[in-house]
Amino acid sequence: MTGVSPDVHDPIARAVIQCAADAIVAVDRRSRVTVWNPAAERMFGWAAHEVIGRVPPIVPGELKAEHNAVLERLLTRRAGESDTGQISIATRRFHRDGRLIDVRIDTSVLQDRAGDLLGWVEVYHPVEEDEVAQHHMAERARLVRRLNDIVADLNAELDLGVVLDRITAALIELTGADAGGFVRIDDERLRLVSMYGLPDQLRGSTAELRPSLVGELLRSGKTVMLATGERRLGDLIWSELPGLHTIALGLSFLQNKPYGALYALFSGRKIGHTELELLELLAGHAGVAVGNAVAYAEVVRQRAHERAVIDSSADGIAVLDRHGLVRQWNPAAHVLTGLSGDEVIGRELPFEKPAPGEMLTFPLESGVWLNVLSAEIEETGGLVVDFRDVSEAKALEEAKDLFLATTSHELRTPITVVQGFASTLVNRWDELADTDRRSAVATIAERAQSLGRLVEHLLLGSRAGADELTVTNESFDLVRVLTGVVAGFQSLSGVHDVRLEIAPGLPQALGDVMATDIVLGQLLENAFKYSPDGGTVSVHARPEGDRLVITVADEGIGIAPGDHDRIFERFVQGEAGDRRRFGGIGLGLYIVKRLTEAQGGTIAALPNPGAGTCMRLELGAATPPTL
Repeated sequence: MTGVSPDVHDPIARAVIQCAADAIVAVDRRSRVTVWNPAAERMFGWAAHEVIGRVPPIVPGELKAEHNAVLERLLTRRAGESDTGQISIATRRFHRDGRLIDVRIDTSVLQDRAGDLLGWVEVYHPVEEDEVAQHHMAERARLVRRLNDIVADLNAELDLGVVLDRITAALIELTGADAGGFVRIDDERLRLVSMYGLPDQLRGSTAELRPSLVGELLRSGKTVMLATGERRLGDLIWSELPGLHTIALGLSFLQNKPYGALYALFSGRKIGHTELELLELLAGHAGVAVGNAVAYAEVVRQRAHERAVIDSSADGIAVLDRHGLVRQWNPAAHVLTGLSGDEVIGRELPFEKPAPGEMLTFPLESGVWLNVLSAEIEETGGLVVDFRDVSEAKALEEAKDLFLATTSHELRTPITVVQGFASTLVNRWDELADTDRRSAVATIAERAQSLGRLVEHLLLGSRAGADELTVTNESFDLVRVLTGVVAGFQSLSGVHDVRLEIAPGLPQALGDVMATDIVLGQLLENAFKYSPDGGTVSVHARPEGDRLVITVADEGIGIAPGDHDRIFERFVQGEAGDRRRFGGIGLGLYIVKRLTEAQGGTIAALPNPGAGTCMRLELGAATPPTL
């Protein structure tokens, strides 16, 4: 008998199967055919030798969940109920030529004499005008249509919490379950995230995955299962449902990984294979709906993250669409350009944009210099334009250019003089009178001293810029320092009258003696330098509270309005009047400010009520003033 596997040994059983009018198909636990009688050959069109040992290709894809549900229901009956009979359903199966056949199938468990599972046996009856079968098919069609409506509704919703609640509600509607829930798999634990018909306090409950029914289902390799009996249900949180007798659960997958499980709980009515089939189908569609909601939530989160990064950036950022219109404009862009988002969004960029990957540097009408970069968004064809304020760097660059030009000029003059007089002495020593030789040497010494001061300023300016100026703050005699500095300058000029006034009982100062000497020397040097026509240079020192105030005032050209703070910047000199004709590299007052601040003091340029400049230096007092 070619339609019966050699494993079927009973000759009488083999003869009955061979001669039966109904199609008889038996499969093992792996769903491979062991019996395929002649009636089955006639009904389905496949010869026995074509299907023995294979999974029969007769179950339509959309009915596989129904098929699995019947087998699962039979296994549950076999394990926990006295009813071990067969399950009959009206359904459809494939013929070899591709058409669908209406059949009624009686399915039973196939066991050996010891009660071990061998597989299943299915007896197929052709159905034509069977009213019961027609009703079953109509009911099935109604459920499928309702399931399709539910799935469409789920896929249209993008809020994860709402999706999970609707899945649970749909489960109750389709299966008639008394309660239900959805548990999410979090690593090695389960969390109840949605429920229906259960106490509210259960929401958020957790349990270990491995000993749970979900863990058992995962290990089985199946996607749906039934659990019955007090032993399996008594320790679960679902036991709070009075009269609970059966749990059906189906796995939901997200990106081919188990995401969670859908539970249907029955405390009143009994469950059939149809409910199992609907549960499996709904659980599968739930994975799709959850995936959509999770993907949407991730997109929202990513966009919020990107928006936060853009909004918090110190750089101005504009996002342009493929037509070159602004779609995003961050707060820094508003600050840099003075234009709000309402003024630019939907319009073209208010300044020139570079080609992708290139950089432009240009000033706005406000005087702000911008560095502008752009990058293409490949997916949309738009652009991201990043721009930052480089006005300070631009000003520093210009100041450095000026510094180099000025320094070259300042160095060239004394070096030329030194070289000229040295060459004269070498070549004409014997021809020169003694007074001429002494004059030439004095000039060389004077110019060498100028070079020394210039180099000293360069070194101090470099250290100040690198925050490497070192001072030792301690108590010292300010009167002595003032007297020494003023005495050194009184003999340097025949057109300047240096006057020193020190308040009686001036206390000791707190600071660095050498740094204070350099500061006062630079202030007096500037007073001489910027009052070329001479005049009085007044130096006053007095206590004010716990501070000592020293002022140096001249009657020179003064400082233009707006430059009183700028003159303390590196490489900067006042631009008004004719200050530029006095030379210098713009480091003197920068060094003064840094040395003063290193001592805990302050320095400021004040307008002189008459003419010229008044510099105000404040240092800390080491001892209280004498009253």
